[in-house]
Amino acid sequence: MTTRGVLFVHSAPRALCPHIEWAVAGVLGARVGLDWTRQPASPGTWRAELSWQGEAATASKLASALRGWHLLRFEVTSEPCPTAEGERYSCTPDLGIYHAVTGIHGDIMIPEDRLRAAAARAARGESDLQLEISRLLGKPWDDELEPFRHAGEGAPVRWLHQVV
Repeated sequence: MTTRGVLFVHSAPRALCPHIEWAVAGVLGARVGLDWTRQPASPGTWRAELSWQGEAATASKLASALRGWHLLRFEVTSEPCPTAEGERYSCTPDLGIYHAVTGIHGDIMIPEDRLRAAAARAARGESDLQLEISRLLGKPWDDELEPFRHAGEGAPVRWLHQVV
């Protein structure tokens, strides 16, 4: 079963751009040439977007291939399909990677065990419930990535279909 998604590279140093293309090509099984544009939110960095189509696990494979690269900010999304929920991965140098399951309308679906654990930490006084919920919803990642998202409005998007 296939799904569609988008890879947003919000900011990357120029030297990292070809390595990102190679990593993405390795996941998609096809040559990738991204249209890199300057990222005004972080001078000296570049941004690109790629719409893809592939198996349901493609978003997680892309996020795994790119996570941990210093100075890279990215997001990967996938739409729900008959065999899998949608997903969203966000990654920043300071916060690391965030993963969320998304429903048909794009809402974040928080698993029951994660909600219970957050409530338990708050009940024990280990943290604030509002902060716990904020992290479960990915707010720190959204806050950090929002300036980079706006800086990319109007940028070209290319479609690449995974070769099977």
